[in-house]
Amino acid sequence: MTDQTDQRELLARAQKIFPGGILGTFRFPEGLEFVAGHGRGARVWDLAGRQYIDHVLGSGPLILGHAHPAVVEAVRRQMDRGSSFYTLTAPAIALAERILSASPCGEQLRFAASGAEATFYALRLARAFTGRRKILKFEGAYHGHHDDVLISSSTPSPGFPLGVEDSHGISPARREEVLVAPFNDQTVVRNLVEAHHRELAAIIVEPYQRVIAPHPRFLPLLRELATRYGVILVFDEVVTGFRVAWGGAAARYGVTPDLAAYGKIIGGGLPLSAVVGRAEIMELCDSRRKGQATYVYQSGTLNGHPVAAAAGLATLEVLAEPGAYERLSATGEAVRGHLGKAVATRGLAGQVLGIGPMWHVLFTEEPITDHRAALRADRARLLRFQAALLEQGVLVNPGVRSYLSLVHTAEDLEMTYSAIDHALDVVARAATPK
Repeated sequence: MTDQTDQRELLARAQKIFPGGILGTFRFPEGLEFVAGHGRGARVWDLAGRQYIDHVLGSGPLILGHAHPAVVEAVRRQMDRGSSFYTLTAPAIALAERILSASPCGEQLRFAASGAEATFYALRLARAFTGRRKILKFEGAYHGHHDDVLISSSTPSPGFPLGVEDSHGISPARREEVLVAPFNDQTVVRNLVEAHHRELAAIIVEPYQRVIAPHPRFLPLLRELATRYGVILVFDEVVTGFRVAWGGAAARYGVTPDLAAYGKIIGGGLPLSAVVGRAEIMELCDSRRKGQATYVYQSGTLNGHPVAAAAGLATLEVLAEPGAYERLSATGEAVRGHLGKAVATRGLAGQVLGIGPMWHVLFTEEPITDHRAALRADRARLLRFQAALLEQGVLVNPGVRSYLSLVHTAEDLEMTYSAIDHALDVVARAATPK
């Protein structure tokens, strides 16, 4: 199927069989919907044959772009040997060793199949290890779709430390075990931890929260408080792991958690995640402890899937090559630099955000230091800007940050810059009084 009629037919079929006509929450503006056909490098083609420069990259896993030869070969080689065994395989062992060697807290590891599972197991381990029930998370932080953390991820807290369920179907009782604090607010966090430390099992944090950078003292404060009160510090590195540095955000910021959740990049585009941490905590998962009071159940049919492990290992081997992270950082700085100049040239109020190979803009004069500042930005302008990018053939996720890969070429970037300039012109015209 390669023509527009076929694509329209598939979109109509999707409307009938999927709630909302989509697979999850990733929705294009009306009139810009398409069905992906294939990808190569940093480009994607829809079934009508239209080409896009991809800044979604599968929501982040494809740091080597689409169909990277090393990943394709690793997957093909493993598929020839078998796809699933429900036991140890050489790719799973080798990938685990690679991750542990990079992770600052890496002593032992367990695989899962999604980032949400990794954060879920990390919190289960923290509760088992400490014998406490409550967790502290930060307003606006997204740690996956499980009930422990889908609280005040998008909906503002009515007053700290109270949270609000972001989905119907979550028991209101969850709020009693989840404390919510503003990201970067050292005073509130210190007061909450000091007041609740006897019942606090874990502090879970995205070290770089969505598009918000941590204050230089914020992550060290979390480490200090966790150590002082015997609380488990969990870094959600599903996005930042192997993206912002070889050792993730923990290495970049020089703060070591007790547990870390990884996902996205470590599966090379296939479903895989991991929870990593101190051996004395991770050993609670040892099935030989079954029947003991502190045993933690952690298992899954596809955990450590050898094909996904092979894809992830191939990806990490490329990222380990000299200069890989320098190139990723330089590409991100180039895009953010162009975007910042283009926003300023048009007299628009805007904050350009991002770290490493990530970029975003929020249309506001206010510095973005927490979730509420981000919510006060002009979302209508952002969506108008991103819709114009899509119209120009730059694939972005509406309302969300964008990603770069090792394989975005100079031509890809020039086309992105041209699209950014056009999209900002659209925003500027709409902002000009008539």
